[in-house]
Amino acid sequence: MKLDNEKLHAGMTVALLGLILLVLALADLVKEDRLFSETENRILAQKPEWSVESALSGEFEEAYESYVTDQFVSRDTWVMLKTRMDILFQKKLIGGVYLGDEGYLIEQHLPEDYDQKLVDQRLDQLETFIERYPEAKVMLVPTADNILTDKLPAFAVFYDQKQLLAQVKERIGEQRVIDVFPILTEHREEQIYYKTDHHWTTLGAYYGYLAWTEAVGYWPRSFDPQDLETVSDSFLGTLHSRINLPMEGDKIQIFPRTTSRRVEILYDYEKEADSFYEPSYLETKNQYGYFLDDNHGIVEITTGYSAGGKELFLIKDSYANTIIPLLAPHYEKIYVLDLRYYNGSLFTLMEQYVTHNKVSVLVLYNCIHFLEDFAYR
Repeated sequence: MKLDNEKLHAGMTVALLGLILLVLALADLVKEDRLFSETENRILAQKPEWSVESALSGEFEEAYESYVTDQFVSRDTWVMLKTRMDILFQKKLIGGVYLGDEGYLIEQHLPEDYDQKLVDQRLDQLETFIERYPEAKVMLVPTADNILTDKLPAFAVFYDQKQLLAQVKERIGEQRVIDVFPILTEHREEQIYYKTDHHWTTLGAYYGYLAWTEAVGYWPRSFDPQDLETVSDSFLGTLHSRINLPMEGDKIQIFPRTTSRRVEILYDYEKEADSFYEPSYLETKNQYGYFLDDNHGIVEITTGYSAGGKELFLIKDSYANTIIPLLAPHYEKIYVLDLRYYNGSLFTLMEQYVTHNKVSVLVLYNCIHFLEDFAYR
């Protein structure tokens, strides 16, 4: 009798699981696919087209797996439930994000993901670039895991970005590198990185600005951290998207002085703006897009300042978006290039903009994005 009951319970369990899977499968069939996830701030995989070639190569199977994963019904809810279970079991690493002290979410970067071969590839390109523009400066900003080490869980593993910077200095010369490790380490107890996002904050960018002025010999303008103005206190960034739990939002802040002059900005040769900031993004998940209208391939900025004809050509990732308003008073024009969104030849483009000795050149990335994205043709 006991054995029959066990079989009955097992059969009911299997039937229940089968029913759940059937309901989920039917729900997947009737719901419309989503193009974009506000929570994750990214475009979701769409249903791939089948072909004999893609099936034989395995591309179709891989693409379809990504499609099912991205379009799974109530995906955001399942992510949240999984995170709650992981926290219940006292996990400190969820979805590639460390649950740090004081509410910090800190992105994990494993040493094995950034091997010496990749480092050499990027350094080769950087060295070639410096040979073309020997007066250029390079600022590689450490990510939070290298500065907020006291906030990391015990035994947390991270890629050592100091040793990367040492190799950069050796390859292109220490005088060309703007090292922000010391000043960020000095101010590590202040909120120089967002708690829910992988970027540095406006305050962190300000300390990077101070390091830049010292390296290039400019007197820093009077930006006072005490004057920072909060434009939003509900920012939940890309790291929060990976765990999808209720959290207190970060503050988006600016220096009011950066709005005191009317600027002229041209995005990708077509969209015009008169401010470094785009308030409409504060009503979306991607609030960091407030800075410089998110990401564009090429941006031309007329600052409104008189700077003796000085101009800047800046090659960057999104870390630069918060520091550009601080650089503006030192130049009459700033040209901004994001290689991730530009498909042309880098040097051909630079020949159009770097036309005289009053045009400075700056390469500004965080260390990880430099290794992942600094590639040109």
